[in-house]
Amino acid sequence: MTQSNAFNLIVIGDRINPGFKSIKTLIENDDLAGIQAMAVKQVEAGSHFLDVTIGPRAVNDPDFMARTIRAIQDVVTVPLCFDFPTAAVQAVCLATYDRARANGALPLINSITEHRWGIMDLYKTHGPFKVIVMASERVDNGIAKPNKTAEDIIATARRAALRLQAEQGMAMDDIFIDISISAVVADTTGLHRATLDAVRAIRSDPDLKGIHIMGGLTNIGQQLPPKAADGSDMKLSLECAFLTLAVPLGFDAVLATPWRPYHPLPDDNYVLNAYRNILEQTGGNAMRAIRKLYKA
Repeated sequence: MTQSNAFNLIVIGDRINPGFKSIKTLIENDDLAGIQAMAVKQVEAGSHFLDVTIGPRAVNDPDFMARTIRAIQDVVTVPLCFDFPTAAVQAVCLATYDRARANGALPLINSITEHRWGIMDLYKTHGPFKVIVMASERVDNGIAKPNKTAEDIIATARRAALRLQAEQGMAMDDIFIDISISAVVADTTGLHRATLDAVRAIRSDPDLKGIHIMGGLTNIGQQLPPKAADGSDMKLSLECAFLTLAVPLGFDAVLATPWRPYHPLPDDNYVLNAYRNILEQTGGNAMRAIRKLYKA
């Protein structure tokens, strides 16, 4: 068991992404051996899926996209998660993916929204596959709008999941709801409270039984000092605080670096209690509560 799996999460390894400088260099240099090494490292660290994106080059160089997928599947057998917003790139990925090499496991599409539903047209031509649905936005009178309340997040998740079930015959186990975890430093309107309330409600909805609830944690500690007031690593402590509260509510999958040492925090942990206090505040009180993370 890896440290990430102290929470028993489904881990979608996030390292094959040009947002990491070392991976950007590998992509620019056609270094497939380097990408293979990163794939193996993530699987050995406990990844259940590998997220794959090569940035804009996927649009301009579909041959390299296909060679990258084949190279990864030459060295690992976990299913891949294709992280691109366009149907054309996803079609290349799905056509290249070797399901037999992944022991029959379906690939995962990252991601669709109600406003970006066209990717699902690939289900009949390139499916079946699993899919990540972003519940952070909805379509309102034809316009994409951000969800800022638990009610909006819950309604979007439910509407999308039932639509996938009705139109594509998808099992709930094949649907991942991304509830989008925002930066704590900007949360003066109760977004984190809404996110946790949404996790609880989605998990308790009998019509959505078996669905996965996930998110990425990279934004949660943005623009905060590196150390919390108790001297701990601020970003890691906040990530663990969120998971300590969210996992018991039903959060069960994470897009993350698989060797990140996530672990449940004890009830008297300083950052966990400061985070709990933030969840109860809005406006100026929220800002004062956030400062207590790094200034006791």
